Amino acid sequence: MSTLPVIAAVDGSDDSLRALDWALDAARGRGAPLRVVHVWQYAAAWTPPGVLVAGPPEPDEDEVLDQVRTHVEGRADRPVMEYLGLQGAPGAVLPELGSTAQLLVLGSRGRGGFASLLLGSNGMAAARDAACPVVVVPRPGREVHGAMPAGPGPRVVVGLHVDSPDETTLAFAFAEAALRGARLQVVAAYPWPPQAWASPGELVPPVIDQDAIENETRTLTDALLAPHREHHPDVPTEPYVAPGDAAGHLVAASKDADLVVVGRHRRRLLSPARLLGSVTQAVLLHAVSPVAVVPPTALEE
Repeated sequence: MSTLPVIAAVDGSDDSLRALDWALDAARGRGAPLRVVHVWQYAAAWTPPGVLVAGPPEPDEDEVLDQVRTHVEGRADRPVMEYLGLQGAPGAVLPELGSTAQLLVLGSRGRGGFASLLLGSNGMAAARDAACPVVVVPRPGREVHGAMPAGPGPRVVVGLHVDSPDETTLAFAFAEAALRGARLQVVAAYPWPPQAWASPGELVPPVIDQDAIENETRTLTDALLAPHREHHPDVPTEPYVAPGDAAGHLVAASKDADLVVVGRHRRRLLSPARLLGSVTQAVLLHAVSPVAVVPPTALEE
């Protein structure tokens, strides 16, 4: 198991303390140290003339890290912990920390930004750019309409695109389920109904058998899961194959799930910038469980 730390990003908000609690459990389950990081963003060179600029606090004067120490005080089962205060723009600093971590954990929103946002800019930047998996812990109160069939007990959910499978994401999901003693629910959605256009304004009904598409999707799903099942024989898997929007199915599956795992969009020749992808972004915005965004391997990027 990796000796790299789990990193929890904190800023003093309730959201970041919820993320800290999640990171404590994750570090303990992995036998890894927990590094608690507060990125201090303060006024800089662009401050208007005549305004007194304050520098960053001394490490032993960081009120946010002091709050964390109080929050975890007395927890006998806590992992080895380290506290780190940094300065800079959190949206730039946090993703860079991913190169020295096995997991980066943060809340869906911090102290800044607009109250109406479901996911803050720092969470979006970290999920898009970090070199390690990023877990975003949502605030309570989100609602999910609809439900996914699921039995009792701990459950990890992973999205699978059978036409463009992400082995790194599947491997992470299986490992996470194994760590938690959880079932792995694999959501494989296929588009339906397909659309075919013969001429402008004319929609031609598809001559395609839906049962055939669903059976083919299920066959591909089983084939893609086979090597991971062999590597993790103790992880029960539940493929869920259904028509429609993948994001909607994953959000529905997030209800009562321990974690939803999605992959980050691979870079494309004509779009070399890192992207989250529409499904991943929708899941981050609306899932009621923590969401792990897994970056592709260096070769895939």
